Amino acid sequence: MHSTKRKFLSASLTVAATLLASSIALAQQATIALPMSELGATSYDPVTANSLNSATSLIYDRLVEQDADQSYHPHLATSWEESSDGMNWTFKLKAGVTFHDGSEFNAQTIADWIPDFAGTDNAYLVAAIESVEVVDNLTFKFIMKRPEPNLLYNLASTFMGVPGQAAVDRLGDKFGITEAIGTGPFKLDKFEIGLETVLTKNEDYAWGSDLSENQGAPYLDKVIFREIADQSTAFLEMKTGGVDLLLGVPTDFLEILGKQSNVQIIQMAGTGIHYMPINTTSAPFDDILVRQATGLAINQQIILDAIYKGVGSVAKNFLISSLPEAEVDAKLNFSYNPEKAAELLDQAGWKMGDNGIRMKGDKPLQVKLFTSNSTEFKRLTQVVQAQLKEIGMDAIITVFDSSTIRDEYKRNQHQLAVRSYDWNNSDILDWFFSGERIGYPNVSMWKDEKGQQLNDIAMKESATSTQRIANFKAYHEYVLTQHLFVPLYQPATSIAYNKDKLSVPKQVRGTRFRSQTVLDIKAID
Repeated sequence: MHSTKRKFLSASLTVAATLLASSIALAQQATIALPMSELGATSYDPVTANSLNSATSLIYDRLVEQDADQSYHPHLATSWEESSDGMNWTFKLKAGVTFHDGSEFNAQTIADWIPDFAGTDNAYLVAAIESVEVVDNLTFKFIMKRPEPNLLYNLASTFMGVPGQAAVDRLGDKFGITEAIGTGPFKLDKFEIGLETVLTKNEDYAWGSDLSENQGAPYLDKVIFREIADQSTAFLEMKTGGVDLLLGVPTDFLEILGKQSNVQIIQMAGTGIHYMPINTTSAPFDDILVRQATGLAINQQIILDAIYKGVGSVAKNFLISSLPEAEVDAKLNFSYNPEKAAELLDQAGWKMGDNGIRMKGDKPLQVKLFTSNSTEFKRLTQVVQAQLKEIGMDAIITVFDSSTIRDEYKRNQHQLAVRSYDWNNSDILDWFFSGERIGYPNVSMWKDEKGQQLNDIAMKESATSTQRIANFKAYHEYVLTQHLFVPLYQPATSIAYNKDKLSVPKQVRGTRFRSQTVLDIKAID
């Protein structure tokens, strides 16, 4: 009798162990390495954060999604209608949507959410909205202060992922750090700043946008986003299995990865620029002649060919070339002209010394050149340093991690820096050059009455898309006359994944790698 029981118990334990092992084997998981441009986020609060990463779109849904062709698609909003005068927008919302904490998503959510932007760096996204009128549980209306032709773009922004108001009220400043509650397909499980973010599947998810084939709960049970500052390390992790998918693959590694039988490469149009901001408050760059000479010293074609193997393109100005506001007067676009640079430096009183470094009196033309600690940016910065040396400017490189370098900007400790942005809209000009954002993100430390006037016209007085393009082009052209930065490179976006471990859609929908793609990713057993 006892022997029979023992045999039955042993058999039951064996079956249980087999089932447990089977469930572990079937676990759907992906580890993703974030691109260099997304390292250093300190919060997942989309309302207050200065920077966010790709994990954010998995935690929060947006009212509207934008596809790669710039078209807009319904998500939490099922439809919208703009009045003929642009002074109100009516939105219908999807029914049955809930936040991760079980609270209901409805029109009142929007009425509670929009006022939270007041006083934040992201307030410009909703600055044109006077108030939110709740029409019924699933209908609301934006009452506008002025027409805003950029409203749908703003609503599709990562910074306008909709958070759970109950959690925001409960957590205060800790929201986005200890907890992050949205309606997205994944929940925040763990966030270690500068290291990794762990997300787990939202089992209740049933409201994906039409940019995903799968509009229900994700196939993946867990997604781990890792922050690997050194791109060589990220590459090795990909080869050895520590990472399943690399976002923002450096060009150096494309050829090597492409030869790996288990690696698939996807390329997307880039949505940003690598550039060198110039601190206009720090001598010698308070002299516009020195700033102009600095720009003329940079040979972008060499950068494109030597560092990026021809992948991407030369950046002409501050905006990506696909934007109409980038089509400025050709005379204002940057070009390489070291002879003209030498003339301008002579004119500014900086004479070439015997050692190849220019002098003004007994002071050498020695400047600080900051960069972040990624392999790509360190190499890019070294090339920039060598090109500046050719015109007699001695640039001393200092490498920082992505969080520390922002503190240096805010403390006004920089002169030149090599950095990048990722944004496919002309309002990036407001972000980096508005006099209201001195320190960071206005790393050029530029405050100018005419510039701010043109900024305000572009941001606040554009009634139609045509007017907006014209106003931003005028603002862009004025910024270019002031020589506040040097464009270095316009990248393409490359993604690599282990096709033995993941099934990834061939077409990445959207302007960036976001939740609509992750919803369709499956782990391969």
